[in-house]
Amino acid sequence: MAPEIADPLADFTRGAFTHEGETHEVYRSGTGPAVIVMAEIPGITPKVANFARRVRELGCTVYLPVLFGTPGRAASGGYIAKSMVKGCVSKEFAAFATGKTEPLSIWLRALARHAHAECGGPGVGAIGMCFTGGFALGMTVEPSVIAPVLSQPSLPLPVSKKAKSSIHLSSEDLRVVKERVANEDICVLGMRFTNDRAVPAERFATLRRELGDGFIGVEIDSSDGNEWGNPKNAHSVVTEHLVDEPGHPTRAALDQVLAFFRDRLLNPA
Repeated sequence: MAPEIADPLADFTRGAFTHEGETHEVYRSGTGPAVIVMAEIPGITPKVANFARRVRELGCTVYLPVLFGTPGRAASGGYIAKSMVKGCVSKEFAAFATGKTEPLSIWLRALARHAHAECGGPGVGAIGMCFTGGFALGMTVEPSVIAPVLSQPSLPLPVSKKAKSSIHLSSEDLRVVKERVANEDICVLGMRFTNDRAVPAERFATLRRELGDGFIGVEIDSSDGNEWGNPKNAHSVVTEHLVDEPGHPTRAALDQVLAFFRDRLLNPA
């Protein structure tokens, strides 16, 4: 039986992009500078699509590459588990590797160049979530990417002390990113819940140490008994665990992401 599609994505155009023999479907919508929205596990859920729509409302063109899962299908326990297993064994994601950029970044950088050529503007924004959370950092090697956002960057999976502090980037790619931060006014925005075991504090500490003021870290309290009622297992900042109410820290984080894209792509200094 085919899975039920909770969001048919009817307001997106379905296409595909190929680079060096590698092809992925891509959903696109909107006009203006491009923002590449990389879905979390299990895939492009209705909440991921709704986040993309909010980016589109800024006056941006959103690109949603299909990296896993069934586009439009709602999240569920079984669906998440199945996608997680596939992600862990995929060579494209290198889920356990430290000191290495995921191979998929090559394709994503090419997509960014393609999107910039199609949409124009000062550059391209990119946001990854969960498994893809750190991919925007690897994409920042590409000169067209000027607004990278890391939402709960979960790779490499924090199964060791070294992995907890790793930012899933090769030493050469880190050197390029640091040069861009120092010389091109590039900032990297990152978000995590404080109690999220998948995104340990050590990872954000590494980003702060390596990028200095070029890293903006947003950490939302999810400790036991926190005043906002965020669950201890809160993970997805702008989708599944977003409380879309003014004054809530997850809504403030969402607003900060949208302002980041607006300032960098639509109102550059």
